Amino acid sequence: MTNSRRFRDTHRADPFYCDDMVYWKTTWRQNMSRTAVCSFVLMLLFGIADSSQSQDIPLISGGAGFLTQTNGGNTTYIPTIAPVLEFPISNRVLIESKANLLESVFPRPNRGYDTSHYVALAYLQADLQVTSHTTITGGYFYTPFNTFIERLSPFWINNFTDGPLISSIGIGSPSGSALGGMVRGNAFQNRTISITYDAYFSAKTANEQFSSKRLLGDRVSFFFPKLGLEAGTSFNRILQGKRSNNAGAHLWWTPPNSRFRFRSEYAHAAHAQGYWVEFASQLTDSGDTAGPLERLEPVFRFQQTLRNARDSTDGLPVANTQRADFGLNYRLKHELRINTSYSRRFSSTGNTNIWQTGVVYRFLFPAWRSK
Repeated sequence: MTNSRRFRDTHRADPFYCDDMVYWKTTWRQNMSRTAVCSFVLMLLFGIADSSQSQDIPLISGGAGFLTQTNGGNTTYIPTIAPVLEFPISNRVLIESKANLLESVFPRPNRGYDTSHYVALAYLQADLQVTSHTTITGGYFYTPFNTFIERLSPFWINNFTDGPLISSIGIGSPSGSALGGMVRGNAFQNRTISITYDAYFSAKTANEQFSSKRLLGDRVSFFFPKLGLEAGTSFNRILQGKRSNNAGAHLWWTPPNSRFRFRSEYAHAAHAQGYWVEFASQLTDSGDTAGPLERLEPVFRFQQTLRNARDSTDGLPVANTQRADFGLNYRLKHELRINTSYSRRFSSTGNTNIWQTGVVYRFLFPAWRSK
């Protein structure tokens, strides 16, 4: 087993990870808090001390896509690319980073179309495997609140071209990332159950590239491998401005020897709450030998948000909203996928039809040739 593979197998905190490159996400910034700096320095020292062991070639993964969304008759076009770098320094230290580069072409009333672009790091992190049950992370990382941001938000993994309405709750910043330190790992495991944990602290920063709120949080998950069932809870407290709590829960079910997948989340913020449930089932295993109809994957998602007070900063709809999403995805050969979906949104502010399509390509290759 290679060093980076062994590192990922022992330090990943969640049993449902389906992508080796994406779900460990943290980023580094020069003026981060003292705690994060100390953690990062310790990781590098451990890496140098362990440099006598063999190292793997860095890997570049990610996706490229062309996405469209028609909302109320107005269509927006979004070509995007998101490279992910996995750079093993030693057998115990791994540095990972992900960037988002996209161009948005959107309509303006009576003015045709306009464009805007966005280029930013989603995360840049260093992971130190302290023991087989504990990993310390320092930098700018995806906030481990519920499951969507860490596991499903990359567009080459998500079954829809957009995220759930409640995905902004508990994540600490518009990008979903936090600047600070985190401890995570596997607390207990046997043939019946696996218990994983995440505990983290984030510092406040208003930097445009690395925005983050000051917060403290944790997540605990329970996985039952014989049932393919995972349940977990998330909690964090915002420690700046008007302090408030965010709470969440998730339930995933992937029956063994089945292509059926059920995913769901609930999240509660100071002025709103909501949930989403998603059902998906591949007609057959996605391989190059599958027939044309066997490559289809029907998907359904239902979501609802409830508001008890006005809040312009939580990212949720201003009024109670219900939305049903019907998707049909088609997996082509060579990591190419076509996503299509129709959504109907119900709200007191007006009902809306939403059509979305996306052509997504997933890539993976070494940064350079091995000797």
